[in-house]
Amino acid sequence: MRRGLLYPGPGAAWTRRHASWLSTLHFTEPLLQLTLAEHLSCHEVLLARRDRLDGLIAEHATIGPWAPLIARLRCLRGIDTLTAIGLLTEVGDFTAFQHPKQLASFVGLVPSESSSGDRRRQGSITKCGSSHARRLLIEASWHYRRHPALSVDLRRRQTNQPPAAIDAAWRAQLRLHRRWTHLDAARGKNAPGAVAVARELACFVWDIANQPDT
Repeated sequence: MRRGLLYPGPGAAWTRRHASWLSTLHFTEPLLQLTLAEHLSCHEVLLARRDRLDGLIAEHATIGPWAPLIARLRCLRGIDTLTAIGLLTEVGDFTAFQHPKQLASFVGLVPSESSSGDRRRQGSITKCGSSHARRLLIEASWHYRRHPALSVDLRRRQTNQPPAAIDAAWRAQLRLHRRWTHLDAARGKNAPGAVAVARELACFVWDIANQPDT
């Protein structure tokens, strides 16, 4: 960028296409060219390490006592293996929460409150609890901005899963998309409601997590 070389697209930065474009760059200074090659090599090493770890995590997600719960959570749009494991790791025992709103509160997705006498005022979310779980839910919430649908991958994840989990996942799509539509109309596109949708998504996660293993 300091030399006026900007990625023209298509796609975003640090995609495969972007990496391929970086590998085509040539500089007249040998040291600069070598530095670029070293950076690209380190990047590929990190990607390979990430892929190995992701594969190992995915392999172990299918065995052990937590496998049924992970499989049910994967029925939800926007929640695949790594997100499901991340939520399970951060939350632990979902049955410890007697109500779904308690889970939303635990991950800091509920509004803060300042009350004085008869006056009740709500502020930004509390951001208590696990910031990682909160981030996972907020990232997943963006998937519900699209119209409800069953992609090939989502159908695959829902194969052989309990009907109750599949039904809850579909209800989540319908409700959370309506929530997105309402918030976009009320606030405008420059003020999306990902946090509000994530708060409701946490309730669907609680619902599916507390369903019995089959």
